[in-house]
Amino acid sequence: MEFRNLVPLAAMPAMLVVVELLALILSHPLQAAGVAAFEDPTSVANPFIFLAILLLFTLFLLALIRFGVKRLIGAIIAASFFFTFLYVFGALAVFLFPSDDLAGLAVLGLSVAATALLYRYPEWYVIDTLGILLAAGVASIFGISLSILPVLILLLLLAAYDAIAVYRTKHMITLAEGVLSQRAPILFVVPRRRGYSFIQEGVAIGEEERGAFIIGMGDLIMPSILVVSAQVFLKSGGGFFTAPVLGAMAGSVAGLLFLLRAVGKGKPQAGLPPLNAGTIAGFLLGCLVSGQWAWLPAF
Repeated sequence: MEFRNLVPLAAMPAMLVVVELLALILSHPLQAAGVAAFEDPTSVANPFIFLAILLLFTLFLLALIRFGVKRLIGAIIAASFFFTFLYVFGALAVFLFPSDDLAGLAVLGLSVAATALLYRYPEWYVIDTLGILLAAGVASIFGISLSILPVLILLLLLAAYDAIAVYRTKHMITLAEGVLSQRAPILFVVPRRRGYSFIQEGVAIGEEERGAFIIGMGDLIMPSILVVSAQVFLKSGGGFFTAPVLGAMAGSVAGLLFLLRAVGKGKPQAGLPPLNAGTIAGFLLGCLVSGQWAWLPAF
């Protein structure tokens, strides 16, 4: 791998760790606010419901691309971002504003401003900064909504789905190209050279000499879900960073480094198989070290 690629590639593990840390910070105020994606966090049906919703949403977006209604995709993604920002800024407002009325106005204003900024000025550093907030918020919400076993099932299902969608059906590549054609900021963009502009140049998936590396937002969200779940559902006297939490974080970084070796070849890669595998392996190693196996079902 060329030396000029090492610095931008090193930025991706750094962003992953920041997303995980911020997701951990957001988990407690989101819990206190009663935010939950699923009513029963222990149900093993939850990951299958998650996957079914993901498949239906993907089919809907592919249909919009197929029939040339790409502008609607941008509107749908913008609405999703806005509501996610409401949760993220609402959680952060607990630390910043003593007054509920002032907090509510600030959260609404910040959410509108952040969403507008993403679409009015989608430069790479804007996308990456606000994308970290979005990824951390989504990871925290699902991490507090799913206990350990459902999260492990979800990560395994999504890893298999991602591999099929990228290498077999290739519809994930079609989806990414369709969304990127609308400059919808659903990917993290890491420039390979000074002076790069996402607004002016964009990115082209699969081209070896593109101006920037890209990684899907979901590739940073999914490992972070297990990190948050391990912290929330494995209570111990080990403090904020328990062995399973640290193991999951270290494993996710190891999985990402493995992925980046393949990314350097310039071809689209399924991110979740190595990322999720590394996160799960690190989590299990942390459980082995700490002896925390209460999450396993009793047979």
